[in-house]
Amino acid sequence: MRDTADPILQQSDEVAEALAAGAPVVALESTIISHGLPQPRNLEVARELEGIVREAGAVPATIAVLDGVARVGLDEAELERVATEPGLRKLGQRDLPVAAALKASGATTVSATSFLAARAGIRIFATGGLGGVHRGWTQDQDESADLDTLARTRITVVCAGVKSILDVPATLQRLETRGVTVAGYRTDTFPGFYLHSSGEPIDWRIESPEQAAAIMRGQDSFGGQESALIVANPVPVDRQLDPVLHDRVLAEALAAAEREGVTGQAITPFLLGYLVRGTGGASLEANLAAVRGNTALAALIALRWAER
Repeated sequence: MRDTADPILQQSDEVAEALAAGAPVVALESTIISHGLPQPRNLEVARELEGIVREAGAVPATIAVLDGVARVGLDEAELERVATEPGLRKLGQRDLPVAAALKASGATTVSATSFLAARAGIRIFATGGLGGVHRGWTQDQDESADLDTLARTRITVVCAGVKSILDVPATLQRLETRGVTVAGYRTDTFPGFYLHSSGEPIDWRIESPEQAAAIMRGQDSFGGQESALIVANPVPVDRQLDPVLHDRVLAEALAAAEREGVTGQAITPFLLGYLVRGTGGASLEANLAAVRGNTALAALIALRWAER
């Protein structure tokens, strides 16, 4: 059974019960399942991430849109559908009303997952890396919708920085301008997604899940803009992609994209796919290491948040 009070957003019974009881809940995106990993590994990873949340004592809420309905918390059949259904769309926040009207199905990106999680009453969300300002922004003004959503959504996102294919300094500047708080988890530099560090300094460092929860309480106490808290959690040094290999393959990928005229929404999957092939799958393993670490940390923050 599902809560059917809202015809376009339905929580699973487990998630609804956890939220009603004030129990810890962690939102998980579905794009990594449908678009980020090959079958059957995508379903294995989806189950693994939910298991990491459960082992910590929290409830996972994987989010997707199925037949026009935003599902917050998926059962096994729904998880399998996201992992195996061909042609599943990738949905940002702007796409949600269209998907609802047309009864479409899709996996949710960071922007859509953040929005739906917050609307459902979930405060903590774990992902791999955020979208951001693309390289060459001054020419084509290509910027992820993630930044705009995070600037007006009260949610805590645990991530390994932004995807390294992006303009990291420009992204950090945009987050500052939009009033989004960024705190490094046991680091003074912003993580580099596949890399432990991007080399870019960040203003705030925290050492514990308790401190993250305290910042969240401070956000609510002060009021003001309903913006996000980004907890930037670096991939461990021994799990990162070799930096020399990363820089070489990324340069090749950027050159190939320019040569082939790849722009707009096609640029991110093109570059990420090139990195996977050019690193012999090592970039994918670094990505997964980051997602696992972010999910575990998000669950610990959710536990501390539930103590309020």
